[in-house]
Amino acid sequence: MKTMYFKKLYSVLMLFAGLAVFGQQSPVRTSIDSAKIKIGSQANLTLKATVSAKDRVNFPEGKVFGQLEVLESYPVDTVKKGSNYELIKKYGLTQFDTGRFVIPRLPVVINKKIVQTDSLLLEVAAIKVDTLKQKMYDIKPIAKAESDNAWLWWLLGCVLLAGAGFAVWWSFFREKKPVAKKKPEVVITPIEKATSQLQNLEKKDLLQQGAVKEYYSELADIARQYIEEAIHIPAMESTTGELIEAMQRAAQRKKMPLRPETFEQLEQVLRTADMVKFAKSKPLDFEIAEDRSRIEKTIVVIDRSIPEETPEDEDHTARWLEAQRKKKEEKRKRVIIWSSVGGVGVILIGLFLFFGVSAVKETLYGTPTKELLEGQWVKSRYGAPPVIIETPEVLKRVDPATLLPKETMAMFKDMSVFIEGAPFSDFSISVSTLLLKETKEVNLEEVSDGVIKTWEAQGAKDILLKSEEFKTDSGITGLRTYGTMSFPDQLTKQPRRMYYELYFFKQDGGLQEVNVIYKEGDEYAAQILERVKNSIELKVPNQ
Repeated sequence: MKTMYFKKLYSVLMLFAGLAVFGQQSPVRTSIDSAKIKIGSQANLTLKATVSAKDRVNFPEGKVFGQLEVLESYPVDTVKKGSNYELIKKYGLTQFDTGRFVIPRLPVVINKKIVQTDSLLLEVAAIKVDTLKQKMYDIKPIAKAESDNAWLWWLLGCVLLAGAGFAVWWSFFREKKPVAKKKPEVVITPIEKATSQLQNLEKKDLLQQGAVKEYYSELADIARQYIEEAIHIPAMESTTGELIEAMQRAAQRKKMPLRPETFEQLEQVLRTADMVKFAKSKPLDFEIAEDRSRIEKTIVVIDRSIPEETPEDEDHTARWLEAQRKKKEEKRKRVIIWSSVGGVGVILIGLFLFFGVSAVKETLYGTPTKELLEGQWVKSRYGAPPVIIETPEVLKRVDPATLLPKETMAMFKDMSVFIEGAPFSDFSISVSTLLLKETKEVNLEEVSDGVIKTWEAQGAKDILLKSEEFKTDSGITGLRTYGTMSFPDQLTKQPRRMYYELYFFKQDGGLQEVNVIYKEGDEYAAQILERVKNSIELKVPNQ
């Protein structure tokens, strides 16, 4: 009794709700010229808004309304009705799939107020084809236009040679460019040079500007440069500790009468400079003045202690100068190399921008799937019940126990898996065959759904799925499942769109599957798929 009561109450409430809606007539009316169209045909949706002359009306715009594609949005027509106006807006809609589709409620804005239109139902029917009169043909494979890329190779080679030549000229011959004759420079000694640099340092007024770091950096470089030129040790590229040790060895070798205090004062100033440069230390004004004085006195003491060079010293100096010359030569070579690399890089970037990344990449490195397509194909038999198939490479056997749990493996009498290419890589082919322990009817659509669910568990998303019957050339019927999906790249983890085709067959308690997956948009992979599909042959066991 209660159930009957609630049903009647619900009917009454729905009746009143309908009357209430009918009583509040909407200023916008919706209609469609046909509630049923053929696939790909156009249905015209009409929105009519009755408003006053002062009202502002904005009709919806978009490329799709629900699952229907908007072919055209027509201009608004205006019809005067007494003191009001009727605005008429039409849209051309279509759908390239069969089924029943809902034109959703659309927002029409009248004076900043949103008025929702009524939803309508549109049925899209398939076009009937008489196969007795009109033969059905499979879709032809993609035809690749013949193109000669030899000119691109020549252009690339010429540009690379020109860039490399320019880089060599810029780094080497440009230095040999004759310059205007200058007056011969007066050769000064290392001590004279260091003294002049110390005087110029004071004239820069770096301390007055608060540039303590720059001041200490130049002060340390003056001392290091003097030691390198006067004693011939690598002072500029040595740490403070290495420099002091090298100086002590040089003083012992040259028999320079230097006291320990001289090394201590030099080390103290250099370490203070290191603290200022790297630890952001800031000495007091009187400490800065003392350090400047220490450097000047230390340089003078060192210069006075240097004896006249002996043949042994001259030989050491010659070796040191030769080592310095080799370092400069190596540095110059590195500049040439890196300049060439930079020039080639700029050229490649220009080629990428002008010809596109794909064209240049294919010219330089080739395309893996193109090489597979044009390589030596192999026709082999895989598994039991056997699948005979032609592939660019021989498929490698994989132990199914590494792919499936033990309880799943226990269901099969025999199972074989053969793969070429990593799963969900740019291109992969796999063939699987199995025999069930218990003979039972196999539903290929359920098997297909199981594969799709497995992919979803592995991270596949936005899977588009279509299925249809498939027949081999020998007349054996199976199921073809195909579509696209997004799968994260193994390195970048960024999603990329993949295309897949699965072929399922069942024979004598056995199941066979052929699986091809590749990166969407790869024209060579699509041609490989077409050739693989056309080569599938099935034979019963022991045949």
